[in-house]
Amino acid sequence: MDFNFSDDQEQLRDAVRKWVDRSYGFERRRAAVKAGGFDRGAYNELAELGLTGLYVAEEHGGMAMGPVEAMVVMEELGRGIVLEPLGQTLIASGVLGGYAPDALRAAWLPKIASGEALVVLAQQERHGRYRLDACETQATAAGSGWNVTGAKSIVPAGDQADAFIVSAKSGGKLGLYLVERSAKGVTTRGYGTQEGARAAEVKFDAAPAQLLAADGLAALEHAVDIGIAAACAEGVGVLDKTMEVTAEYMNTRKQFGTTLATFQALRHRMADMKMQLELARSMSYYASLKLNAPADERRRALARAKYQLGVSMRFIGQNSVQLHGGIGVTDEYIGSHYFKKLTQLELTYGDTLHHLAEVSERMQDTAGVFA
Repeated sequence: MDFNFSDDQEQLRDAVRKWVDRSYGFERRRAAVKAGGFDRGAYNELAELGLTGLYVAEEHGGMAMGPVEAMVVMEELGRGIVLEPLGQTLIASGVLGGYAPDALRAAWLPKIASGEALVVLAQQERHGRYRLDACETQATAAGSGWNVTGAKSIVPAGDQADAFIVSAKSGGKLGLYLVERSAKGVTTRGYGTQEGARAAEVKFDAAPAQLLAADGLAALEHAVDIGIAAACAEGVGVLDKTMEVTAEYMNTRKQFGTTLATFQALRHRMADMKMQLELARSMSYYASLKLNAPADERRRALARAKYQLGVSMRFIGQNSVQLHGGIGVTDEYIGSHYFKKLTQLELTYGDTLHHLAEVSERMQDTAGVFA
């Protein structure tokens, strides 16, 4: 299998990296965190690069690219720990493009591709943990449309988004519905998250909605798998930069008159961290390449990838802090922000233990050996 990137993919990587280096420095990120954790201007700049249209078909104004291009982009955004939730845009584009009726696609995909509309997934409920079928939100028919009643937690940029893809049950069957934030009956309470981004608690009180997918569980599983692949790629970018920052510190910080990088035990620890990074990278590739596979195969692959990313993120993040000493957890030092991002990503769409259980449950006669 050829793991080399095409010229177009490398050019895309280069364009995103240049934007991160030139336009999304640490101080701009700190300012965005202080302002609430979401910068619409930065999101619009991502749209100007065409990134909000990665998964959108050309007929709707998008770039019609695939999972590998998305992986390349998310890696670079991870290196800059960019706060704006492009992963959510990938989810919305993928679900709308793959499951929504034509009218809904035509109404929303062009706005998503242009950056005019930010649409995010609202599926997490307080008692649901990581179970996608655990849903207390209800949908009821109302004329030619639907009304949604319920509450969702930790919705990314929930008080800044223009619409939500909401999981809700009707007659005991899970469906996905699109609800605009400006609709009657929608209330949001925003807050900052631990790594500096923004989320919200969102309540729906008979809020007008449009049916996106009647077979909601299949669509929701696909949506979450897109999110996992994006989180894995973003995590690789964060790990890459964490290693870079740690190596730079060890090559400049002196102890007993010599740099830390000269101590053999610490060099061995860096080697172990590098091994975990490459394991994470290979599994991120695996996740992206399996994203369009049949559902059962895709779900197994994404659980395996998220498990390995969780292990790698915890190992590299914790060792980076230990190698830095006290400065590694100070707010003024950029390394602490990478550590916080790794901690947040490890919990996103299911923590490491959850995905270990998923891998175990999905083992077949091959005993988990990759197909």
